Amino acid sequence: MDTQTAYYLVAGALILIGLLGTVLPVLPGLPVMFAGMLLAAWTDDFQRIGGVTLVVLGVLVVLSIAVDLLSSVVGAKRVGASNKALWGAGLGGLVGIFFGLPGLVAGPFLGAAMGEMSNGKEWRDASRVGFGTWVGLALGAALKVALAFTMLGVFGLALWLD
Repeated sequence: MDTQTAYYLVAGALILIGLLGTVLPVLPGLPVMFAGMLLAAWTDDFQRIGGVTLVVLGVLVVLSIAVDLLSSVVGAKRVGASNKALWGAGLGGLVGIFFGLPGLVAGPFLGAAMGEMSNGKEWRDASRVGFGTWVGLALGAALKVALAFTMLGVFGLALWLD
């Protein structure tokens, strides 16, 4: 196998791993996808994937990072979450990573609810804040998947048009 083929295989693997990372929070999905696309462009001496395409892909990555950071905060704020609830959601999400999919789903919800309860709220109000946080995370994940497929479309279109 020649070096160029090996680079393309690594680029393809990075793109696939990044695509998985859009739904598995342990992996930084879209940045890894971008790295694979950049490697493919570099391997081809930027002949088919040029600067404009890479800038568009980079903007989509930055947008995905913003979505990641803001999704739970926006969801929590929409239901009137306190700062403690926001911190609780973040910590719950981090702890939830170690418990697989159930932890990823329950961690932010429980963290936000516990943060709200430590702020003196009743369980019913705290669980509403936890649910709002979870809805924000779910919408954020859906947006990240949409951005990932948009990146694949831009990349594929640039390859096809050449």
